[in-house]
Amino acid sequence: MNSKQLEIYIHIPFCVRKCDYCDFLSMSMDEGTKREYVNALVREIELSKEKMEGRVITSVFIGGGTPSILQENFITKIMEAVKNNCHLSDDAEITIECNPGTVTEAKLNSYKEAGINRISFGLQSANDQELKSIGRIHDFAKFKESYELARKVGFENINVDVMSALPGQTVESYKHTLESVLAMEPEHISAYSLIVEDGTPLQERVQEAESKNINILPDEDEEREMYYLTEKMLEEKGYVHYEISNYGKPGFQCRHNIGYWKRVDYLGFGLGAASLYNDSRYSNTEDIDKYISLLLDGKDADSDFYGDSFIYQDDIWDITEDAISVIEGKIQRLTEKDKKEEFMFLGLRMIEGISKEKFHQAFDRKYDSVYGEVTEKLVQQGLIEVNGDNVRLTKRGVDLSNYAMSQFLL
Repeated sequence: MNSKQLEIYIHIPFCVRKCDYCDFLSMSMDEGTKREYVNALVREIELSKEKMEGRVITSVFIGGGTPSILQENFITKIMEAVKNNCHLSDDAEITIECNPGTVTEAKLNSYKEAGINRISFGLQSANDQELKSIGRIHDFAKFKESYELARKVGFENINVDVMSALPGQTVESYKHTLESVLAMEPEHISAYSLIVEDGTPLQERVQEAESKNINILPDEDEEREMYYLTEKMLEEKGYVHYEISNYGKPGFQCRHNIGYWKRVDYLGFGLGAASLYNDSRYSNTEDIDKYISLLLDGKDADSDFYGDSFIYQDDIWDITEDAISVIEGKIQRLTEKDKKEEFMFLGLRMIEGISKEKFHQAFDRKYDSVYGEVTEKLVQQGLIEVNGDNVRLTKRGVDLSNYAMSQFLL
């Protein structure tokens, strides 16, 4: 890993409405609050200029929420703040998440002019009834319209998100979604299996149905069949399956996410945004009023700007080397144990797996002296395969990845 490499994540927490399955930090807000939020976001980026000095920004990811809900001049302002306060590599991958129905030709043109070179569309399904079942605001026709606009404007790197195991979804209807997306030839497809998160409207519906002995979700066998169908259909069309949930045409793997799985340092800006920087993990406050007021009310960046949880003890924390701006959030100094575990369960998400030698280089410990026993057990269970220096999940291991990765906790 290049120690000078740094990635940026920018969180836009606003949505037209929250989808029924979503537990991300997102909300509806008036235009005045959105304007204040963008001003605060720009201020946070400016205050972090020192932390980005000497680093090369290789990717920027504007996520949410729905970033495309913002006026185009707001996105331009955010991108100007990024360019003015850090060194972007010439070939930096710069992505913005868009929901169908929230983009216009003018917005897409402004994104391109601002330097954004990758669009990620949240389609989820080509079946309008399935979209309604999870509270999406668009239909498939609106997605096609938005996608074609992006092509017309000149975007040559587009991702499409699809989801399996949706309420009422069948293997056949999911196959139709894949066929519909493949016909449009996006450069990248992210294929996720629905997770019913606690406290969401979808969880309430599922539990209510279960109380009546009704299962509104596909069963485990159908879900597994959908996963294998995704792999088969996409690989037949030339997509490379490079991470458990991600497929890209050669040369179009998402560099930002690969950096995340390989533990490249990244700074997160915005409400609730997380960072990994100098072996520590940080996250900002999830209180939007607090976030805005701390950044826009003239707080001193060297005092009140840092949250109450900021650790100053010299024996734990070297403020001059490690400090970054944390907006009343949380900080976790990673131990060697934490870093080894992350190396494994993030690295094993990559289909290529991990390198024993890189583990040795990172931790000055032989891989087998730390994980030899658990690796042998998982090999015997058919979940892991070892080829010389390489350790990776088998197809069965991918199926049971949560269990397999949990075995690498020390």
